[in-house]
Amino acid sequence: MASIVFSKLGSSPTRRSLCRQPDTIQKHVQAVWNQIGDKPMFGSQRIIRRPHALATEVSYNEPKASTPFNENMMANYVPIYVMLQLDIITTDNILKDKVGLEKQLKQLQDAGVDGVMCDVWWGIVESKGPKEYDWSAYKTLFQLVQDCNLKMQVVMSFHQCGGNVGDIVIIPIPQWVRDVGETNPDIFYTNRSGNRNVECLTIGVDNRQLFGGRTAIELYSDYMKSFRENMAEFLDAELFTDIEVGLGPAGELRYPSYPQNQGWAFPGIGEFQCYDKYLKADFEEAATNAGHPEWRLPDDAGEYNDTPDATGFFGSKGYLSDKGKFFLTWYSSKLIMHGDQILDEANKAFLGCKVKLACKISGIHWWYKDDTHAAELTAGYYNLNDRDGYRPIARMLSRHYGVFNFTCLEMRDSEQDAAAKSGPQELVQQVFSAVKREKVLMAGENALERYDRVAYNQILLNVRPNGVSKNGPPKLKMEALTFLRLGDEMLTKKNFRIFKTFVKKLHADQACAADPRTYTTIVPLERSKPEIPIEELLKATEMREPFSFNDETDMSVGGVVSDFIDSLLNMIPFL
Repeated sequence: MASIVFSKLGSSPTRRSLCRQPDTIQKHVQAVWNQIGDKPMFGSQRIIRRPHALATEVSYNEPKASTPFNENMMANYVPIYVMLQLDIITTDNILKDKVGLEKQLKQLQDAGVDGVMCDVWWGIVESKGPKEYDWSAYKTLFQLVQDCNLKMQVVMSFHQCGGNVGDIVIIPIPQWVRDVGETNPDIFYTNRSGNRNVECLTIGVDNRQLFGGRTAIELYSDYMKSFRENMAEFLDAELFTDIEVGLGPAGELRYPSYPQNQGWAFPGIGEFQCYDKYLKADFEEAATNAGHPEWRLPDDAGEYNDTPDATGFFGSKGYLSDKGKFFLTWYSSKLIMHGDQILDEANKAFLGCKVKLACKISGIHWWYKDDTHAAELTAGYYNLNDRDGYRPIARMLSRHYGVFNFTCLEMRDSEQDAAAKSGPQELVQQVFSAVKREKVLMAGENALERYDRVAYNQILLNVRPNGVSKNGPPKLKMEALTFLRLGDEMLTKKNFRIFKTFVKKLHADQACAADPRTYTTIVPLERSKPEIPIEELLKATEMREPFSFNDETDMSVGGVVSDFIDSLLNMIPFL
Protein backbone atom coordinates (compact mmCIF):
# COMPACT_ATOMS: atom_id res chain seq x y z
CA MET A 1 0.00 0.00 0.00
CA ALA A 2 2.82 2.39 0.91
CA SER A 3 4.50 1.81 -2.45
CA ILE A 4 1.32 2.70 -4.28
CA VAL A 5 1.06 6.02 -2.46
CA PHE A 6 4.74 6.88 -2.65
CA SER A 7 4.78 6.19 -6.38
CA LYS A 8 2.43 9.14 -6.60
CA LEU A 9 4.55 11.21 -4.26
CA GLY A 10 7.66 10.44 -6.28
CA SER A 11 9.76 9.13 -3.37
CA SER A 12 9.43 7.92 0.18
CA PRO A 13 9.83 11.02 2.37
CA THR A 14 11.20 10.67 5.85
CA ARG A 15 9.61 12.26 8.88
CA ARG A 16 12.50 14.77 8.99
CA SER A 17 12.05 15.75 5.35
CA LEU A 18 8.32 16.18 5.89
CA CYS A 19 8.98 18.69 8.62
CA ARG A 20 11.59 20.57 6.59
CA GLN A 21 9.58 20.75 3.37
CA PRO A 22 5.98 21.60 4.34
CA ASP A 23 5.13 23.26 1.04
CA THR A 24 6.41 20.31 -0.97
CA ILE A 25 4.62 17.67 1.06
CA GLN A 26 1.37 19.64 0.99
CA LYS A 27 1.57 19.67 -2.81
CA HIS A 28 2.30 15.93 -2.91
CA VAL A 29 -0.56 15.10 -0.54
CA GLN A 30 -2.92 17.28 -2.58
CA ALA A 31 -1.83 15.44 -5.71
CA VAL A 32 -2.74 12.13 -4.10
CA TRP A 33 -6.13 13.43 -3.03
CA ASN A 34 -6.80 14.76 -6.53
CA GLN A 35 -6.26 11.27 -7.93
CA ILE A 36 -8.12 9.21 -5.31
CA GLY A 37 -10.79 11.76 -4.33
CA ASP A 38 -13.41 10.45 -1.93
CA LYS A 39 -13.81 7.07 -3.57
CA PRO A 40 -14.20 4.02 -1.34
CA MET A 41 -10.83 2.59 -0.37
CA PHE A 42 -9.54 -0.94 -0.11
CA GLY A 43 -10.98 -3.31 2.45
CA SER A 44 -14.68 -2.84 1.67
CA GLN A 45 -16.83 -5.82 2.52
CA ARG A 46 -20.09 -7.08 1.13
CA ILE A 47 -23.02 -6.93 3.51
CA ILE A 48 -24.27 -10.38 4.57
CA ARG A 49 -28.03 -10.74 4.74
CA ARG A 50 -30.64 -13.35 5.33
CA PRO A 51 -30.94 -15.65 2.34
CA HIS A 52 -34.15 -14.03 1.14
CA ALA A 53 -32.78 -10.48 1.27
CA LEU A 54 -31.36 -9.87 -2.20
CA ALA A 55 -28.42 -7.54 -2.49
CA THR A 56 -28.58 -4.65 -4.89
CA GLU A 57 -25.44 -4.43 -6.99
CA VAL A 58 -24.32 -0.84 -7.38
CA SER A 59 -21.32 0.81 -8.91
CA TYR A 60 -19.68 3.79 -7.31
CA ASN A 61 -20.46 7.15 -8.86
CA GLU A 62 -18.22 9.87 -7.59
CA PRO A 63 -20.34 12.84 -6.47
CA LYS A 64 -19.67 15.99 -8.42
CA ALA A 65 -18.79 19.22 -6.74
CA SER A 66 -21.99 20.94 -5.72
CA THR A 67 -22.99 24.43 -4.75
CA PRO A 68 -24.55 25.06 -1.32
CA PHE A 69 -28.21 24.12 -1.05
CA ASN A 70 -28.67 22.36 -4.35
CA GLU A 71 -32.38 21.67 -3.98
CA ASN A 72 -32.26 18.10 -5.23
CA MET A 73 -29.18 17.17 -3.22
CA MET A 74 -30.62 18.76 -0.08
CA ALA A 75 -33.27 16.05 -0.17
CA ASN A 76 -30.41 13.67 0.72
CA TYR A 77 -29.22 15.78 3.66
CA VAL A 78 -28.99 13.97 7.02
CA PRO A 79 -28.45 16.34 9.98
CA ILE A 80 -26.04 15.30 12.72
CA TYR A 81 -26.41 15.96 16.44
CA VAL A 82 -23.49 15.24 18.76
CA MET A 83 -24.25 13.90 22.25
CA LEU A 84 -23.01 16.13 25.03
CA GLN A 85 -21.20 14.64 28.01
CA LEU A 86 -23.45 12.74 30.41
CA ASP A 87 -22.45 14.97 33.31
CA ILE A 88 -22.53 18.31 31.47
CA ILE A 89 -25.00 19.29 34.21
CA THR A 90 -23.60 18.11 37.54
CA THR A 91 -25.63 16.33 40.22
CA ASP A 92 -25.51 19.67 42.08
CA ASN A 93 -27.44 21.18 39.14
CA ILE A 94 -24.59 23.33 37.80
CA LEU A 95 -23.40 23.68 34.20
CA LYS A 96 -19.96 22.09 34.13
CA ASP A 97 -17.09 24.11 32.60
CA LYS A 98 -19.10 26.60 30.58
CA VAL A 99 -16.00 28.16 29.01
CA GLY A 100 -14.61 24.80 27.90
CA LEU A 101 -17.98 23.70 26.57
CA GLU A 102 -18.39 26.90 24.58
CA LYS A 103 -15.06 26.26 22.90
CA GLN A 104 -16.12 22.73 22.01
CA LEU A 105 -19.49 23.88 20.69
CA LYS A 106 -17.81 26.40 18.44
CA GLN A 107 -15.56 23.66 17.10
CA LEU A 108 -18.65 21.62 16.28
CA GLN A 109 -20.28 24.61 14.63
CA ASP A 110 -17.18 25.25 12.53
CA ALA A 111 -17.20 21.58 11.48
CA GLY A 112 -20.73 21.95 10.09
CA VAL A 113 -22.52 20.02 12.85
CA ASP A 114 -26.24 20.78 12.98
CA GLY A 115 -26.77 20.47 16.70
CA VAL A 116 -26.20 18.64 19.96
CA MET A 117 -28.16 16.26 22.13
CA CYS A 118 -28.36 16.21 25.92
CA ASP A 119 -30.14 14.29 28.65
CA VAL A 120 -32.42 16.35 30.87
CA TRP A 121 -32.10 14.30 34.03
CA TRP A 122 -35.18 13.82 36.20
CA GLY A 123 -32.86 13.00 39.10
CA ILE A 124 -31.30 16.47 38.88
CA VAL A 125 -34.22 18.75 38.01
CA GLU A 126 -36.74 17.36 40.51
CA SER A 127 -34.25 16.25 43.15
CA LYS A 128 -35.44 18.53 45.96
CA GLY A 129 -38.94 17.14 46.24
CA PRO A 130 -42.20 16.45 44.37
CA LYS A 131 -42.90 19.21 41.81
CA GLU A 132 -39.91 21.23 43.02
CA TYR A 133 -38.35 21.71 39.61
CA ASP A 134 -35.08 23.57 39.14
CA TRP A 135 -34.36 24.21 35.45
CA SER A 136 -31.75 26.95 35.96
CA ALA A 137 -28.67 25.01 34.86
CA TYR A 138 -30.41 23.68 31.78
CA LYS A 139 -31.56 27.17 30.84
CA THR A 140 -27.94 28.31 30.95
CA LEU A 141 -26.91 25.37 28.80
CA PHE A 142 -29.67 25.93 26.25
CA GLN A 143 -28.83 29.62 25.97
CA LEU A 144 -25.18 28.74 25.33
CA VAL A 145 -26.11 26.26 22.59
CA GLN A 146 -28.43 28.81 21.00
CA ASP A 147 -25.71 31.47 21.08
CA CYS A 148 -23.43 29.04 19.23
CA ASN A 149 -26.04 28.74 16.45
CA LEU A 150 -26.69 25.05 17.03
CA LYS A 151 -29.97 23.16 17.36
CA MET A 152 -30.81 20.63 20.07
CA GLN A 153 -32.31 17.25 20.68
CA VAL A 154 -33.29 16.83 24.33
CA VAL A 155 -34.11 13.63 26.20
CA MET A 156 -36.64 13.47 28.99
CA SER A 157 -34.45 11.14 31.04
CA PHE A 158 -36.62 9.36 33.59
CA HIS A 159 -33.91 6.79 34.27
CA GLN A 160 -30.72 6.54 36.25
CA CYS A 161 -27.39 7.23 34.60
CA GLY A 162 -25.13 4.39 35.71
CA GLY A 163 -25.27 0.65 35.25
CA ASN A 164 -25.31 0.47 31.46
CA VAL A 165 -22.71 0.34 28.69
CA GLY A 166 -20.94 3.70 28.38
CA ASP A 167 -22.18 5.14 31.67
CA ILE A 168 -19.29 6.92 33.37
CA VAL A 169 -21.18 8.85 36.05
CA ILE A 170 -23.98 8.06 38.48
CA ILE A 171 -27.12 10.19 38.38
CA PRO A 172 -29.91 8.34 40.22
CA ILE A 173 -33.61 9.01 39.92
CA PRO A 174 -34.94 11.45 42.59
CA GLN A 175 -34.31 10.43 46.19
CA TRP A 176 -37.93 11.05 47.19
CA VAL A 177 -38.97 8.48 44.57
CA ARG A 178 -36.37 5.98 45.79
CA ASP A 179 -37.63 6.53 49.32
CA VAL A 180 -40.96 4.98 48.28
CA GLY A 181 -38.95 1.94 47.26
CA GLU A 182 -37.51 1.58 50.76
CA THR A 183 -40.90 0.40 52.02
CA ASN A 184 -42.21 -0.90 48.70
CA PRO A 185 -39.32 -2.30 46.61
CA ASP A 186 -41.80 -3.65 44.07
CA ILE A 187 -41.89 -0.22 42.42
CA PHE A 188 -38.66 -1.34 40.73
CA TYR A 189 -38.10 -3.94 38.02
CA THR A 190 -37.36 -7.35 39.53
CA ASN A 191 -35.83 -10.52 38.10
CA ARG A 192 -36.76 -14.09 39.05
CA SER A 193 -34.14 -14.17 41.83
CA GLY A 194 -35.70 -11.10 43.44
CA ASN A 195 -32.95 -8.64 42.55
CA ARG A 196 -34.32 -5.11 42.21
CA ASN A 197 -33.17 -2.69 39.54
CA VAL A 198 -33.34 0.93 40.70
CA GLU A 199 -32.52 2.45 37.28
CA CYS A 200 -36.17 3.23 36.62
CA LEU A 201 -39.68 2.43 37.78
CA THR A 202 -41.37 -0.77 36.69
CA ILE A 203 -44.14 -0.66 34.13
CA GLY A 204 -46.25 -2.25 36.85
CA VAL A 205 -46.67 1.08 38.67
CA ASP A 206 -47.51 3.17 35.60
CA ASN A 207 -51.06 3.68 36.82
CA ARG A 208 -50.76 3.14 40.56
CA GLN A 209 -51.00 6.14 42.91
CA LEU A 210 -47.98 5.29 45.01
CA PHE A 211 -46.08 8.58 44.84
CA GLY A 212 -47.84 11.09 47.06
CA GLY A 213 -51.13 10.37 45.32
CA ARG A 214 -49.64 10.46 41.83
CA THR A 215 -49.01 7.58 39.43
CA ALA A 216 -45.69 7.07 37.67
CA ILE A 217 -47.30 8.27 34.43
CA GLU A 218 -48.39 11.46 36.22
CA LEU A 219 -44.84 12.00 37.50
CA TYR A 220 -43.53 11.89 33.94
CA SER A 221 -46.38 14.00 32.57
CA ASP A 222 -45.97 16.76 35.18
CA TYR A 223 -42.23 16.88 34.50
CA MET A 224 -42.76 17.34 30.75
CA LYS A 225 -45.42 20.00 31.32
CA SER A 226 -43.02 21.90 33.57
CA PHE A 227 -40.31 21.65 30.91
CA ARG A 228 -42.63 23.21 28.35
CA GLU A 229 -43.66 26.02 30.68
CA ASN A 230 -40.11 26.86 31.70
CA MET A 231 -38.54 26.48 28.27
CA ALA A 232 -41.19 28.40 26.33
CA GLU A 233 -38.69 30.94 24.98
CA PHE A 234 -36.48 28.21 23.55
CA LEU A 235 -39.44 26.30 22.15
CA ASP A 236 -40.73 29.48 20.51
CA ALA A 237 -37.26 30.12 19.06
CA GLU A 238 -37.29 26.56 17.65
CA LEU A 239 -34.04 25.65 19.39
CA PHE A 240 -35.30 22.10 19.95
CA THR A 241 -35.91 19.88 16.96
CA ASP A 242 -36.71 16.67 18.85
CA ILE A 243 -38.05 15.77 22.27
CA GLU A 244 -36.97 12.19 22.92
CA VAL A 245 -39.07 10.63 25.66
CA GLY A 246 -37.30 8.28 28.05
CA LEU A 247 -39.27 5.04 28.28
CA GLY A 248 -36.96 2.74 30.22
CA PRO A 249 -33.33 1.99 31.10
CA ALA A 250 -30.84 4.11 29.14
CA GLY A 251 -33.90 6.04 27.96
CA GLU A 252 -34.87 3.12 25.70
CA LEU A 253 -38.24 1.41 25.30
CA ARG A 254 -37.20 -1.94 26.79
CA TYR A 255 -36.91 -3.87 30.02
CA PRO A 256 -33.57 -3.63 31.94
CA SER A 257 -32.72 -7.19 30.95
CA TYR A 258 -28.93 -6.81 30.71
CA PRO A 259 -27.73 -4.58 33.58
CA GLN A 260 -23.97 -4.44 33.99
CA ASN A 261 -24.37 -3.42 37.62
CA GLN A 262 -25.97 -6.80 38.32
CA GLY A 263 -23.21 -8.79 36.65
CA TRP A 264 -24.38 -9.05 33.04
CA ALA A 265 -21.61 -9.30 30.45
CA PHE A 266 -21.81 -9.49 26.66
CA PRO A 267 -23.15 -11.70 25.10
CA GLY A 268 -25.35 -13.01 27.91
CA ILE A 269 -29.02 -13.53 27.03
CA GLY A 270 -30.22 -11.42 29.96
CA GLU A 271 -33.21 -12.09 32.19
CA PHE A 272 -36.91 -11.33 32.09
CA GLN A 273 -37.80 -8.42 34.41
CA CYS A 274 -41.43 -8.94 35.38
CA TYR A 275 -41.32 -10.51 38.84
CA ASP A 276 -42.37 -7.48 40.91
CA LYS A 277 -45.72 -8.07 42.58
CA TYR A 278 -47.56 -5.73 40.23
CA LEU A 279 -46.49 -7.29 36.95
CA LYS A 280 -46.74 -10.77 38.44
CA ALA A 281 -50.38 -10.15 39.41
CA ASP A 282 -51.08 -8.62 36.00
CA PHE A 283 -49.80 -11.73 34.22
CA GLU A 284 -51.75 -14.10 36.42
CA GLU A 285 -54.93 -12.11 35.79
CA ALA A 286 -54.28 -12.16 32.04
CA ALA A 287 -53.65 -15.92 32.10
CA THR A 288 -56.84 -16.52 34.08
CA ASN A 289 -58.85 -14.43 31.62
CA ALA A 290 -57.34 -16.52 28.82
CA GLY A 291 -58.59 -19.70 30.47
CA HIS A 292 -55.27 -20.81 31.97
CA PRO A 293 -55.23 -19.87 35.67
CA GLU A 294 -52.47 -22.44 36.21
CA TRP A 295 -49.92 -20.57 34.07
CA ARG A 296 -47.17 -18.71 35.90
CA LEU A 297 -44.18 -16.61 34.88
CA PRO A 298 -41.20 -18.58 33.46
CA ASP A 299 -38.93 -20.25 36.00
CA ASP A 300 -36.51 -21.86 33.55
CA ALA A 301 -35.31 -18.93 31.41
CA GLY A 302 -31.80 -18.89 32.88
CA GLU A 303 -29.59 -16.16 34.26
CA TYR A 304 -27.96 -13.02 32.84
CA ASN A 305 -24.90 -14.64 31.28
CA ASP A 306 -26.41 -17.89 30.07
CA THR A 307 -26.51 -18.98 26.44
CA PRO A 308 -29.90 -19.91 24.98
CA ASP A 309 -29.22 -23.65 24.88
CA ALA A 310 -28.36 -23.67 28.58
CA THR A 311 -31.98 -22.87 29.52
CA GLY A 312 -35.22 -24.79 29.34
CA PHE A 313 -37.27 -21.87 28.10
CA PHE A 314 -35.05 -21.29 25.08
CA GLY A 315 -33.01 -24.48 24.69
CA SER A 316 -35.98 -26.84 25.06
CA LYS A 317 -38.22 -24.64 22.89
CA GLY A 318 -40.41 -23.52 25.76
CA TYR A 319 -40.73 -20.16 24.05
CA LEU A 320 -42.59 -21.90 21.20
CA SER A 321 -45.18 -23.58 23.45
CA ASP A 322 -48.65 -22.11 23.88
CA LYS A 323 -47.70 -20.93 27.36
CA GLY A 324 -44.44 -19.47 26.08
CA LYS A 325 -46.12 -17.61 23.24
CA PHE A 326 -48.78 -16.25 25.59
CA PHE A 327 -46.14 -15.00 28.02
CA LEU A 328 -44.02 -13.35 25.34
CA THR A 329 -47.04 -11.66 23.79
CA TRP A 330 -48.08 -10.32 27.20
CA TYR A 331 -44.51 -9.23 28.09
CA SER A 332 -43.90 -7.39 24.83
CA SER A 333 -47.41 -5.90 24.69
CA LYS A 334 -47.02 -4.38 28.17
CA LEU A 335 -43.92 -2.63 26.88
CA ILE A 336 -45.69 -1.24 23.82
CA MET A 337 -48.65 0.00 25.88
CA HIS A 338 -46.23 1.61 28.35
CA GLY A 339 -44.57 3.54 25.54
CA ASP A 340 -47.90 4.47 24.00
CA GLN A 341 -49.27 5.90 27.24
CA ILE A 342 -46.23 8.04 28.03
CA LEU A 343 -45.92 9.29 24.45
CA ASP A 344 -49.57 10.31 24.61
CA GLU A 345 -48.77 12.41 27.68
CA ALA A 346 -45.75 13.88 25.88
CA ASN A 347 -47.96 14.77 22.95
CA LYS A 348 -50.32 16.64 25.26
CA ALA A 349 -47.43 18.45 26.93
CA PHE A 350 -45.81 19.64 23.67
CA LEU A 351 -48.94 20.03 21.58
CA GLY A 352 -48.52 22.90 19.12
CA CYS A 353 -44.75 23.13 19.55
CA LYS A 354 -42.64 22.86 16.42
CA VAL A 355 -40.87 19.70 17.56
CA LYS A 356 -40.95 16.00 16.81
CA LEU A 357 -41.40 13.41 19.54
CA ALA A 358 -38.92 10.54 19.46
CA CYS A 359 -38.69 7.07 20.95
CA LYS A 360 -35.38 5.18 21.30
CA ILE A 361 -35.15 1.43 20.64
CA SER A 362 -32.09 -0.59 21.58
CA GLY A 363 -30.14 -2.45 18.89
CA ILE A 364 -29.85 -5.84 20.58
CA HIS A 365 -27.83 -7.61 17.91
CA TRP A 366 -26.41 -10.53 19.89
CA TRP A 367 -28.20 -13.87 19.40
CA TYR A 368 -30.03 -12.28 16.45
CA LYS A 369 -28.84 -15.13 14.23
CA ASP A 370 -29.96 -17.74 16.75
CA ASP A 371 -33.48 -19.08 16.24
CA THR A 372 -34.44 -18.02 19.78
CA HIS A 373 -33.42 -14.34 19.49
CA ALA A 374 -33.09 -14.77 23.25
CA ALA A 375 -31.50 -11.40 24.12
CA GLU A 376 -34.20 -9.53 22.22
CA LEU A 377 -36.97 -11.51 23.91
CA THR A 378 -35.76 -10.83 27.47
CA ALA A 379 -35.58 -7.11 26.61
CA GLY A 380 -39.21 -7.15 25.46
CA TYR A 381 -38.76 -7.28 21.68
CA TYR A 382 -40.76 -10.35 20.60
CA ASN A 383 -38.80 -10.79 17.40
CA LEU A 384 -38.26 -14.17 15.74
CA ASN A 385 -37.32 -15.35 12.26
CA ASP A 386 -41.03 -15.51 11.39
CA ARG A 387 -42.34 -12.73 13.65
CA ASP A 388 -41.49 -9.03 13.40
CA GLY A 389 -41.12 -7.57 16.87
CA TYR A 390 -40.34 -4.02 15.76
CA ARG A 391 -43.09 -3.14 13.33
CA PRO A 392 -45.81 -3.11 16.07
CA ILE A 393 -43.70 -0.54 17.96
CA ALA A 394 -43.46 1.57 14.82
CA ARG A 395 -47.23 1.30 14.30
CA MET A 396 -47.82 2.49 17.86
CA LEU A 397 -45.43 5.37 17.31
CA SER A 398 -47.19 6.38 14.11
CA ARG A 399 -50.21 7.73 15.99
CA HIS A 400 -47.98 10.20 17.84
CA TYR A 401 -46.20 11.47 14.70
CA GLY A 402 -43.05 10.15 16.34
CA VAL A 403 -39.52 9.35 15.24
CA PHE A 404 -38.20 5.80 15.69
CA ASN A 405 -34.60 6.16 16.91
CA PHE A 406 -32.47 3.00 16.57
CA THR A 407 -28.96 2.18 17.72
CA CYS A 408 -25.91 0.14 16.56
CA LEU A 409 -25.62 1.81 13.14
CA GLU A 410 -21.82 1.60 13.18
CA MET A 411 -21.55 -2.16 13.67
CA ARG A 412 -20.65 -4.82 11.13
CA ASP A 413 -21.21 -8.56 11.43
CA SER A 414 -17.55 -9.31 10.73
CA GLU A 415 -16.47 -7.36 13.82
CA GLN A 416 -18.51 -9.50 16.21
CA ASP A 417 -17.59 -12.69 18.04
CA ALA A 418 -19.04 -15.58 16.03
CA ALA A 419 -20.09 -17.31 19.25
CA ALA A 420 -22.57 -14.49 19.96
CA LYS A 421 -24.43 -15.19 16.69
CA SER A 422 -24.62 -11.45 16.24
CA GLY A 423 -26.26 -9.76 13.28
CA PRO A 424 -26.23 -5.96 13.60
CA GLN A 425 -26.36 -5.38 9.83
CA GLU A 426 -29.39 -7.62 9.32
CA LEU A 427 -31.05 -6.17 12.40
CA VAL A 428 -30.73 -2.59 11.16
CA GLN A 429 -31.99 -3.69 7.76
CA GLN A 430 -35.05 -5.40 9.26
CA VAL A 431 -35.90 -2.52 11.58
CA PHE A 432 -35.45 0.19 8.94
CA SER A 433 -37.76 -1.75 6.61
CA ALA A 434 -40.38 -2.29 9.32
CA VAL A 435 -40.39 1.39 10.32
CA LYS A 436 -40.68 2.63 6.75
CA ARG A 437 -43.56 0.25 6.02
CA GLU A 438 -45.46 1.96 8.85
CA LYS A 439 -44.66 5.37 7.30
CA VAL A 440 -42.76 6.45 10.41
CA LEU A 441 -39.65 8.63 10.44
CA MET A 442 -36.42 6.77 11.21
CA ALA A 443 -33.35 8.12 12.98
CA GLY A 444 -30.28 6.45 14.39
CA GLU A 445 -27.26 6.42 16.67
CA ASN A 446 -23.97 4.63 17.00
CA ALA A 447 -23.94 2.37 20.05
CA LEU A 448 -20.23 2.64 20.92
CA GLU A 449 -17.71 5.46 20.71
CA ARG A 450 -15.79 4.99 17.46
CA TYR A 451 -13.91 7.47 15.30
CA ASP A 452 -12.62 5.22 12.51
CA ARG A 453 -13.51 5.24 8.83
CA VAL A 454 -14.94 1.71 8.86
CA ALA A 455 -17.54 2.75 11.43
CA TYR A 456 -18.28 6.04 9.64
CA ASN A 457 -18.80 4.29 6.31
CA GLN A 458 -21.16 1.77 7.90
CA ILE A 459 -23.19 4.59 9.43
CA LEU A 460 -23.29 6.42 6.09
CA LEU A 461 -24.56 3.27 4.42
CA ASN A 462 -27.29 2.78 7.02
CA VAL A 463 -28.58 6.36 6.95
CA ARG A 464 -29.00 6.17 3.15
CA PRO A 465 -29.16 2.42 2.37
CA ASN A 466 -29.65 2.94 -1.37
CA GLY A 467 -27.37 5.93 -1.74
CA VAL A 468 -28.07 9.52 -2.68
CA SER A 469 -30.46 10.57 -5.41
CA LYS A 470 -29.41 13.50 -7.55
CA ASN A 471 -32.97 14.04 -8.73
CA GLY A 472 -34.75 14.44 -5.42
CA PRO A 473 -35.43 12.42 -2.27
CA PRO A 474 -33.61 9.07 -2.03
CA LYS A 475 -35.55 5.83 -1.75
CA LEU A 476 -34.57 5.40 1.91
CA LYS A 477 -33.13 7.99 4.29
CA MET A 478 -32.95 8.52 8.01
CA GLU A 479 -34.32 11.71 9.52
CA ALA A 480 -31.19 12.40 11.58
CA LEU A 481 -28.10 10.90 13.16
CA THR A 482 -27.15 11.35 16.81
CA PHE A 483 -23.43 10.78 17.28
CA LEU A 484 -21.79 9.38 20.42
CA ARG A 485 -20.05 11.48 21.88
CA LEU A 486 -18.43 14.93 22.37
CA GLY A 487 -15.16 14.76 24.28
CA ASP A 488 -11.40 15.06 24.14
CA GLU A 489 -10.92 11.88 22.09
CA MET A 490 -13.30 13.03 19.40
CA LEU A 491 -11.58 16.41 19.18
CA THR A 492 -8.04 15.11 18.72
CA LYS A 493 -6.44 16.34 15.50
CA LYS A 494 -6.66 13.04 13.64
CA ASN A 495 -10.15 12.06 14.81
CA PHE A 496 -11.66 15.47 14.26
CA ARG A 497 -10.25 15.72 10.73
CA ILE A 498 -11.99 12.47 9.75
CA PHE A 499 -15.12 13.51 11.64
CA LYS A 500 -15.43 16.71 9.59
CA THR A 501 -15.35 14.65 6.40
CA PHE A 502 -18.03 12.40 7.90
CA VAL A 503 -20.25 15.43 8.59
CA LYS A 504 -19.82 16.60 5.00
CA LYS A 505 -20.85 13.18 3.66
CA LEU A 506 -23.90 13.04 5.93
CA HIS A 507 -24.86 16.37 4.37
CA ALA A 508 -24.47 14.85 0.88
CA ASP A 509 -21.59 17.24 0.18
CA GLN A 510 -23.81 20.25 0.89
CA ALA A 511 -23.02 23.14 3.20
CA CYS A 512 -24.45 23.02 6.71
CA ALA A 513 -28.06 24.23 6.71
CA ALA A 514 -28.68 26.50 9.67
CA ASP A 515 -32.42 26.40 9.01
CA PRO A 516 -33.82 22.83 9.13
CA ARG A 517 -36.59 23.91 6.75
CA THR A 518 -33.99 23.64 4.02
CA TYR A 519 -34.13 19.83 4.24
CA THR A 520 -37.21 18.89 6.28
CA THR A 521 -40.75 19.94 7.09
CA ILE A 522 -41.41 21.73 10.36
CA VAL A 523 -44.99 21.92 11.60
CA PRO A 524 -46.64 22.36 14.99
CA LEU A 525 -47.12 19.04 16.76
CA GLU A 526 -50.65 17.76 16.20
CA ARG A 527 -52.74 15.87 18.73
CA SER A 528 -52.09 12.14 18.67
CA LYS A 529 -54.46 10.08 16.55
CA PRO A 530 -56.94 7.76 18.28
CA GLU A 531 -55.48 4.90 20.29
CA ILE A 532 -54.74 1.79 18.23
CA PRO A 533 -56.03 -1.40 19.92
CA ILE A 534 -53.29 -3.86 20.82
CA GLU A 535 -54.92 -6.40 18.51
CA GLU A 536 -54.36 -4.05 15.58
CA LEU A 537 -50.78 -3.38 16.62
CA LEU A 538 -50.04 -7.10 16.77
CA LYS A 539 -51.25 -7.58 13.21
CA ALA A 540 -48.01 -5.88 12.22
CA THR A 541 -45.97 -8.86 13.42
CA GLU A 542 -46.06 -10.55 10.01
CA MET A 543 -42.46 -10.89 8.85
CA ARG A 544 -41.80 -9.48 5.39
CA GLU A 545 -38.68 -9.32 3.27
CA PRO A 546 -36.52 -6.35 4.21
CA PHE A 547 -35.71 -3.72 1.65
CA SER A 548 -32.43 -4.24 -0.16
CA PHE A 549 -29.38 -2.31 1.03
CA ASN A 550 -26.42 -1.36 -1.11
CA ASP A 551 -23.14 -3.12 -0.45
CA GLU A 552 -21.30 0.10 0.39
CA THR A 553 -22.03 3.76 0.77
CA ASP A 554 -21.65 6.12 -2.18
CA MET A 555 -20.54 8.86 0.23
CA SER A 556 -17.46 7.18 1.68
CA VAL A 557 -15.04 8.96 3.99
CA GLY A 558 -12.25 6.81 2.54
CA GLY A 559 -10.41 3.72 3.72
CA VAL A 560 -6.89 2.35 4.08
CA VAL A 561 -5.22 4.84 1.73
CA SER A 562 -6.93 7.73 3.50
CA ASP A 563 -5.72 6.39 6.85
CA PHE A 564 -2.19 6.26 5.50
CA ILE A 565 -2.35 9.83 4.28
CA ASP A 566 -3.69 10.82 7.70
CA SER A 567 -0.57 9.32 9.26
CA LEU A 568 1.48 11.62 7.02
CA LEU A 569 -0.59 14.66 7.86
CA ASN A 570 -0.30 13.94 11.56
CA MET A 571 3.48 14.30 11.23
CA ILE A 572 3.04 17.91 10.15
CA PRO A 573 2.85 20.07 13.30
CA PHE A 574 0.94 23.00 11.81
CA LEU A 575 -1.88 20.93 10.22
